[in-house]
Amino acid sequence: MHIHTTISELRSALKNRHRLAFVPTMGNLHAGHLTLMRTARQHADTVVASIFVNRLQFGPNDDFDRYPRTFQADCQQLVDAGVDVLFAPDEGELYPETQEYHVEPPAIQHQLDGEFRPGHFRGVATVVLKLFNIVQPQVALFGKKDYQQLMVLRNMTRQLALPIEIVGGETVRADDGLALSSRNGYLSDAERAAAPRLYRTLSGIAEAVRDGDHDYPRLESDAVAELDRNGWRTDYVAIRRQADLQVPMPLENSPLVVLAASRLGSTRLIDNLEI
Repeated sequence: MHIHTTISELRSALKNRHRLAFVPTMGNLHAGHLTLMRTARQHADTVVASIFVNRLQFGPNDDFDRYPRTFQADCQQLVDAGVDVLFAPDEGELYPETQEYHVEPPAIQHQLDGEFRPGHFRGVATVVLKLFNIVQPQVALFGKKDYQQLMVLRNMTRQLALPIEIVGGETVRADDGLALSSRNGYLSDAERAAAPRLYRTLSGIAEAVRDGDHDYPRLESDAVAELDRNGWRTDYVAIRRQADLQVPMPLENSPLVVLAASRLGSTRLIDNLEI
């Protein structure tokens, strides 16, 4: 695997490559990331990954400084996953001057996760567009665990007519159902044992909807109450349309997804299930 830390080096290295698949990450890799890397190989001749902890997507109360940096271990995992090229810039390389131009997603950026993380999706969309311009891939892969992020980036790519196919990778879970996340490492042993409740809660909602329960507000409020009774602090549980994450009508025949974000101790976990 070739590692490049500057834009000029990377562009030179990719100049004669043909079909590129790109997987952007913030590092601290786990099996979910590595599944995306291996899937990328099915879509292109060259797999490019990036590691960059993007300050723009962290709010003032988020964990930018606390976010784990595990570069050496990440590199070994990327080698084992067959990645060809790693782009690992520092902040001075990616943001040599104050980033005054931003991608402004539509109103969905202020809903669901965006309600609790103001500016998050603006920061994500801005850095991803910048990385797309640097790497110029034909395919880019993102995990479905960050469902709202995937939708924002897919719509950005389509509306800005970028010649990039966006592929969503299925959520990778531990044996007990917990969605793999870099932030799971923040959980204490007791919290880790309790964490699968979030997945079980979403599974219960999905099963109820499939069985014909269309009282979505009640399902959502009951789920919040159940989580909070068991020591969680829940930001939201929401049943939405998959296509645009808008609130569905009770008898609407559209593919749905149930999404949630809740804190266990000091760790904020997100998850979702397509219905």
